[in-house]
Amino acid sequence: MDNSNQSAVQKGGFLPELFEVVRLNIQTYTILLALIGIWVIFFFTTGGTYLASQNVSNLFRQMSVTAFLAAGMVLVIVTGNIDLSVGKLAGFVSVVAAYLQARIWFEYLPDQPVLSAVLTVVISLLVGSAFGALQGYIIAYLKVPSFIVTLGGLWLFNGLILLVTEGKTIPANQPWFSDIAQGYVPVTWGWILGIVAIAFLFWNMFSSRQNKRKHGFQLRSVYIDLMATGFAALVILIYVYNVNNYKGIQNPVLLLAITAMIMIYLSNNTRFGRYAYAIGGNKEAARLSGISIPSMIFKIFVLMGFLSGVGGVVLASYVGYGTIAAGQGYELDAIASCILGGTSTLGGIGTIQGAMIGALIIASLSTGLQMMNVAPAWQYVLKAIVLVLAVLADVYFKKKG
Repeated sequence: MDNSNQSAVQKGGFLPELFEVVRLNIQTYTILLALIGIWVIFFFTTGGTYLASQNVSNLFRQMSVTAFLAAGMVLVIVTGNIDLSVGKLAGFVSVVAAYLQARIWFEYLPDQPVLSAVLTVVISLLVGSAFGALQGYIIAYLKVPSFIVTLGGLWLFNGLILLVTEGKTIPANQPWFSDIAQGYVPVTWGWILGIVAIAFLFWNMFSSRQNKRKHGFQLRSVYIDLMATGFAALVILIYVYNVNNYKGIQNPVLLLAITAMIMIYLSNNTRFGRYAYAIGGNKEAARLSGISIPSMIFKIFVLMGFLSGVGGVVLASYVGYGTIAAGQGYELDAIASCILGGTSTLGGIGTIQGAMIGALIIASLSTGLQMMNVAPAWQYVLKAIVLVLAVLADVYFKKKG
């Protein structure tokens, strides 16, 4: 950037500051442009059906499981760790949910579909959280590298899935439970929820600015924050309008939106989030500042296990079965979503919003390629190319910074 532009920024000019924000966040805007580009390409190659209301509805439903896992994976990677087991943990939770629905509650609570669904969800979330706590304890307090622990977890859950299913498919399509991922929000409620989500975005923006001012951080122009938040609000309105032309907002997308809002608030506006980024930025400095690193790592893996439980419940409800292949490959999609969304493999940098965009890119690629009848082998090749390009971009922008 030339000297005149630097002077303008220092003087607080709106346009120079806007250009500086774009420059500093060029990777994020590049990812958004890539997503729009993917949609435009598939729109024309599929004769417009790619962005039809029904397909958009299915697209967001399909991304939900990956997005739940990616929401937790951001903080795991931010702290300099990795979790290779989340896909199979979600898969294990899904077969546990199916087993409870088909083998336990069917026998003991045959006429209580609501109670059986609630019990299934509660037990499934506890299972996910318990295994997250187990792995987190080994990583945080026994000092075993997360790569090794979660690789072992992947194999463990793969074996547990085979033990629970006994090599057979277990139905999980009982009333009420199947509505968790297959149901829709009524159109009127969809608009109300959309307005609530927009209100949250603006509230979170002003709350974040207040926190930054309180802690002495430099604030960018309020007009720039309003533009960014207004764009997000516009996207929400377009989405709600589109899916309401089909059947309405999908239940799993509503759950995902609630989860994302909680995770965004947790990472941006709480001590827990600040500590997580501090650990990833400089672990030794974080330790000297009085942050209990083992405690933080443990809590993050418990949270990751809980979100894996949520993903497992949604997976069982969406597919309608617990299968031996449950959760296969989801851990790779979750990690790829985080990286595509700007989470640095070096730790310390990453956002929940970016991970959601990354999950949407993964789902958009898969859906579009399937609609074009591209062979599965080439789908993997193209997704691999996109991921490697994202990592190269990450390295490039880090060097430029």
